[in-house]
Amino acid sequence: MLIAGIGFIALFALLFAGIPIAFGMVIVGTVGFAYLSGLPPALAMIGQVAFDTVLSYEFSVLPLFILMGNFVSRSRLSEELYAASHACLGHRRGGLAMATIVACAGFSAVCGSSLATAATMSKVAMPSMRRYGYADSLASGSIAAGGTLGILIPPSVILVLYGIMTETEIGKLFAAGFLPGILGMALYMLSANLVSRFNPDLGPAVARVDWSGRWAAMKGIWGILVLFGIVMGGIYFGVFSPTEAAGIGASGAFLFALARRTLNMRAIIDVLIETGRTSTMVFIVLIGAIMFSNFIDVTRAPNNIQGFVESLRIAPILVILVILAIYIILGCVLDSIAMMLLTVPIFYPLVAGLGYDLIWFGIIVVVVIEISLITPPIGLNVYVLRATLPDVPLGTIFRGVTPFIFADVVRLALLVLLPGFVMLLPNLMD
Repeated sequence: MLIAGIGFIALFALLFAGIPIAFGMVIVGTVGFAYLSGLPPALAMIGQVAFDTVLSYEFSVLPLFILMGNFVSRSRLSEELYAASHACLGHRRGGLAMATIVACAGFSAVCGSSLATAATMSKVAMPSMRRYGYADSLASGSIAAGGTLGILIPPSVILVLYGIMTETEIGKLFAAGFLPGILGMALYMLSANLVSRFNPDLGPAVARVDWSGRWAAMKGIWGILVLFGIVMGGIYFGVFSPTEAAGIGASGAFLFALARRTLNMRAIIDVLIETGRTSTMVFIVLIGAIMFSNFIDVTRAPNNIQGFVESLRIAPILVILVILAIYIILGCVLDSIAMMLLTVPIFYPLVAGLGYDLIWFGIIVVVVIEISLITPPIGLNVYVLRATLPDVPLGTIFRGVTPFIFADVVRLALLVLLPGFVMLLPNLMD
């Protein structure tokens, strides 16, 4: 336990010194493993982990879903999603903020990235909400909060990472993320509506669009709905594996973007380069996380922590609440991926030992990470908006996300108290 503690302290010291988390985990993992098991095994681990990770068939799901998201981003789907949501919801109080949240959920369903969703929707939704007199706080807050749905609504890259680290079935993780994602969207919409009712100046209603206008607006999104249905339906009903689904999704997204005439040879090359760059970054981080996890396993820290918790004879739910509190605290100083990669190797054996389902725990972890994406001082979605909307003060964005943070806390409490809600769809897959 002492060596594991020293390892964590060393890792945090490297992170605060500006060392990228991937290389920090490689350094600490290698040095720690060498100290406990010898230098030759540690050097052998570096090559073996890198080789196994990059050439693993199961891990190929990552670059394929990233490729799918990049093709979708190129297709300008976000504009049609927002137009359709605008037509259906704009006439309500806070309706454009609600439309933004729905559009974010739809875009994230095929993008899988919170940061990309927030950045894209800020360019689409913010000008429209300003034109209709929405306050910058509510407008930016709804974009930042809606963007967090990108890491929960499948396909989600962070759920894939969790599944790889815990050896949990990725298809069931995707199924488990669907209902909590819809619940999050609904609570965000309720928050936007309530805020606008208490202060109508924040989100005034706009003119109602008739049904013919609504159907016309929705015609632009049918293709992506079909793609999402094929990918997720195929996984859910066992027609193909998540890796095969990712390949089908990437191919379908390519054809979708091609049909919309948003691709040329230069654009295709840019998509491939961006996919390669992002995939490389994710794989390097994953390799570092596996190496650090191997070091932690050798220290037997997870087993010791589990034994200590069992000796306390406290209710398992109290242990879960303590873990959630740790996540919330870490979310104030670490980015989402770093927080998950550092903590999951420690916590998941403990949670499994307490009898909880790792699929349920994965969804809980992602929901807490969603909260960290919009909470100060390091809310990555907030800083993405600050970069894309330089005229909006940081304090205004943080003030705008406050109602949505409360909605997230309510959702988290419901998911902890009602695990059957999370496990409903995964259990039907058995």
